[in-house]
Amino acid sequence: MEAEAAGREPGQGPESRRRFRKPGRIGQIYKPTAEISGFKVRPGNFEINGATEVQGGVNFTISSIGATSCELCLFKRHQDNPYAVIKIPDEYRIGMVYSIMVFGLIIEDFEYCYRFDGPYDPEKGLLFDKTKLVLDPYARAVAGQRPWGVAKTATTYKARVVHNDFKWDDTAFPRTPMEDSIIYEMHVRGFTRHRSSGVQYPGTFAGIVEKIPYLKELGITAVELMPVFEFDETINARSVNGKQLMEYWGYNTVSFFAPNSAFAASLEYNEEGTELKQTIQVLKKHGIEVILDVVFNHTAEGNENGPFLSFKGLDNNIYYMLMPTGEYYNFSGCGNTFNCNNPIVRQFIINCLKYWVTEYHVDGFRFDLASILGRDQNGVPMKNPPLLERLSYDPILRSTKLIAEAWDAGGLYQVGNFPAYHRWAEWNGKYRDALRDFLKGNYWNAPETAKRLAGSTDLYQGVYEGHESSVNFITCHDGFTLYDLFSYSRKHNEVNGWNNADGADDNRSWNCGVEGPTEDPVITALRFKMMRNAITVLMCSRGTPMILAGDEFGNTQFGNNNSYCQDNEISWLNWDYLKRNRDFFEFYKSTIAFRKKHPSIRRQLQPAECGLPDVMTCGANPDDHMITKDNRVLGILFAGREEGAEYDDVIYMVINAHWEPCEIRLPALRAGLSWGICIDTEGSGGRFYYEKPVFLTRPLFMLAERSVAVFTLYREEE
Repeated sequence: MEAEAAGREPGQGPESRRRFRKPGRIGQIYKPTAEISGFKVRPGNFEINGATEVQGGVNFTISSIGATSCELCLFKRHQDNPYAVIKIPDEYRIGMVYSIMVFGLIIEDFEYCYRFDGPYDPEKGLLFDKTKLVLDPYARAVAGQRPWGVAKTATTYKARVVHNDFKWDDTAFPRTPMEDSIIYEMHVRGFTRHRSSGVQYPGTFAGIVEKIPYLKELGITAVELMPVFEFDETINARSVNGKQLMEYWGYNTVSFFAPNSAFAASLEYNEEGTELKQTIQVLKKHGIEVILDVVFNHTAEGNENGPFLSFKGLDNNIYYMLMPTGEYYNFSGCGNTFNCNNPIVRQFIINCLKYWVTEYHVDGFRFDLASILGRDQNGVPMKNPPLLERLSYDPILRSTKLIAEAWDAGGLYQVGNFPAYHRWAEWNGKYRDALRDFLKGNYWNAPETAKRLAGSTDLYQGVYEGHESSVNFITCHDGFTLYDLFSYSRKHNEVNGWNNADGADDNRSWNCGVEGPTEDPVITALRFKMMRNAITVLMCSRGTPMILAGDEFGNTQFGNNNSYCQDNEISWLNWDYLKRNRDFFEFYKSTIAFRKKHPSIRRQLQPAECGLPDVMTCGANPDDHMITKDNRVLGILFAGREEGAEYDDVIYMVINAHWEPCEIRLPALRAGLSWGICIDTEGSGGRFYYEKPVFLTRPLFMLAERSVAVFTLYREEE
């Protein structure tokens, strides 16, 4: 069962890493000064949070504002009852920080957690209970590592102390400018779990490494990993029509400093995320950045009916936003809301992000429901949120990409109005909505679409130190895949068990005439043309493109637009589609290469010597710059010249959203210059992309119905 669940045999993987070490090998030599419960102890290092191996033992540090006492509980592996309880003396507390060194401990032999005593008054948000175990919020690893899908056997979460001796080589951070980035959003397990992936370690960090040649061929510059912090996929497991459902996506964090052990191909025991670090290091060697999707808006503890894991027993009234009656505000839609702008919580989040950058060499973060990060303790949006300001100016995070999902479940929608401090990028939900509308034929959305193609300058005020604000996307994990966007006009989430009431109803999708699968070659051809239109427009828009893993070969979720609970063929990438839809994949990667080839799309250059403007939007006639709701055809031009370049870089893209063809006129050029066509999603003789521009004998072009064409300046020497 374990091999089936995790794609490996227990203890097997890229390398088996269990090592036992004797104490007395690390750092400064400390000497005990007292004895408690049979252990030699002394006051610890108060400035090092969590549990850290030292010479001859372990340093434990934890803080609580409201607690009156703290006990350290030690457990044998996989046991529910502690073999030792060490009450931390009051003299081992400075302020509200408890710190103790315990000697004679071998970290492979034990697990640990805490118990806190203090006032119990739920109406004031005080939940101290000296009988309940509390997981260290700074735990570097969570005990009870098990294969994916196997429920943990222990009744509570406990932490492990880790060896921190991974040797990073001299591979540098890629530091790809935001405007040059092409982000590939993926789920670690879903990327390679399907039998068709052909990897040795399916569903793991190691599986990603095996697919690096594929990622390089595709041309992406960064992977954005859906949550990899420790979470329990079995926490809300249920059966629907005989199929086991679980918390597959991972947006219910249990521990913010620990990588998800079920994503490792080998049992790492007391190693500190070695396999994830190896994966990041190899990706960097190939110039691919790693962005983590992080969830600081809520935790797995839920509301008053949820489990008691960590923060509830530590300082419930500090870590969560509470109503005056002690109940939880729920701006996350998941039961509780992290109190991000409390000074203690703010420092915790900052420490966490800096840890992932310094210890895991992460290149960036995408913040789930980031608008919550700007609310005060009562949930009111703040004009200058302290947390967002601190993150923006922190020296360690200075070169780290910060990407906000600028909305939350409480109705706060801040796209274009997020407190960004000239530092944050945003998932541009307005780009997604406008492009979905226009591409499916809602041409009356042309004025909005024109702004989105040009970089959403009405929302974002340009570039700050090479940083583009708009992350453009048409699909992401939350919603339809690209194939489903043009195969389903409504969601089909019945298998989720909520009577199809879950998931978004506003999908702006179109089934091209038949709902779901069809053998009709005309409809199938139209669907793939619509998909070509979408990726062409995305790659030829100003702003950073983000694509959903599997879209490049037509992966489907069978109309499910909320697959959060589907750990099966609905969510796993089916790599058989890569073989079946190879032509589409080749087109897809060609559009990525086209974007990389043309800097005028990505940024404003020096003025073009050919006299064309740097950015221009128009209708079917390039002299028609007044975009109205009657524009069925929309054109956009980018032009400029890089410093030191021999030629201007000019691209002109035209979209026909209408169901009838239209003759378009290309912009007038100076004598000696001509236009050539590079992309035509309608295709001629099956060709949709041309490695070199094909010369046009006249400045008129018949643009087919529901199609996109891209033109560049033609040079005969090409």
